[in-house]
Amino acid sequence: MGLMRHDETPTLSPPAHPPAPVPGSASPGPSPWVLRIVTVGLVLAALNLRPAITSLGPLLEEVRDTLHMSGSVAGVLTSVPPLCFALFGFMAPRLARRFGAGAVVCAGMVAITAGLLIRPFAGGTAGFLAASALALMGIAVSNVLMPVIVKRWFPDRVGTVTGLYSMALALGTALAAALTVPLTDALGGSWKTGLAVWAGLSAVAILPWIPLVRDRGTGAGQSAGRAGERAPALRITRSRTSWALACFFGLQATAAYITMGWIPQIFRDAGISAGTAGVLLAVVMAMGVPLAFVIPRVATRLRTQGPIVLVLSGCGLLGYAGLYLAPAGGAWLWALLLGIANCAFPLALTMIGMRSRTGAGVVRLSAFAQSTGYLLSIPGPLLVGVLYQHSGGWGLPLALMAALLVPQTIAGILAGRDRAIEDEC
Repeated sequence: MGLMRHDETPTLSPPAHPPAPVPGSASPGPSPWVLRIVTVGLVLAALNLRPAITSLGPLLEEVRDTLHMSGSVAGVLTSVPPLCFALFGFMAPRLARRFGAGAVVCAGMVAITAGLLIRPFAGGTAGFLAASALALMGIAVSNVLMPVIVKRWFPDRVGTVTGLYSMALALGTALAAALTVPLTDALGGSWKTGLAVWAGLSAVAILPWIPLVRDRGTGAGQSAGRAGERAPALRITRSRTSWALACFFGLQATAAYITMGWIPQIFRDAGISAGTAGVLLAVVMAMGVPLAFVIPRVATRLRTQGPIVLVLSGCGLLGYAGLYLAPAGGAWLWALLLGIANCAFPLALTMIGMRSRTGAGVVRLSAFAQSTGYLLSIPGPLLVGVLYQHSGGWGLPLALMAALLVPQTIAGILAGRDRAIEDEC
């Protein structure tokens, strides 16, 4: 439920492709079977970019009881994903430049698998957090490189392919939220088994990336990479659009991780069972399945994306108000509204691809916007946990979540203007 530029550019700018040729390159486009492998790899990777997080929400109470976590410590746990995404996301362009995007994503899937297998059985809070960080490291580098790979292999279909993997990401998010409790019950009732079972899905995602491990980009991509290396340091920070995208990405990530970490608990505190709370979280995430495919396609047809931002933010405000006034009575409606609001993530990814004219620019903007954005999102889930523990209710946390939608909307409107970072840098 995310979302990539950096001062160092990997050698994976888009190769020559008949519908969108790279200037100065005569290289033939990739063969259809290679594009099919890349497509399958993107979909399977996207399916695994959120289960490590959303599988935990419905079982958070059981995990807290077993590991003796306070509300504040649980808040730290829900802040770990954006922290890892920020720290390791900055590494993605350097790693991709050295080893190739395919190799880095393949290694990311291996890290996710290992982390999910180890996490439930690591013993103690520290071990749980360390194994979670391993899985999240794999997710972080893959997060950053997904739009880059789309730009590289599908430069003429950015909106469509972004919608496809965004839809897969939303589907994986929803499946983990909905099925974790039933799987836990079916496998003996242990939350450890219920969390570990998701390692099987990530293990499958390793396979299509193995043939792409040696891919480093063709001549055009390498030239772009070298040009990126000669670019002035921190040049991306001179762009107002880059900062607007980073803020928009960070604030939507704040809302997303608060939702994934705490919404099930809000419903459970309102008297809803753990299983139903997990299904409600799945509804929130499942809204992204169709909308994550539609929104990028609509966004690429508009000169500015501000109207989409306004609609998504309005749904978020209505959802938070409903959770405060009648959390149980209107639970399904609030889940639908928050699910629509959460589709700011595929919109942010699409704008990253639209705000640069080159593959090298997309690499930098993706890494900068996502890593900076995730860094900005770290305090949100932690603060919600602290407010919940000390206030004894959800009034203050929900007020905070609603208030954060205001700067998110402003940043989204600014990021959605018809501009390119190359002009501003």
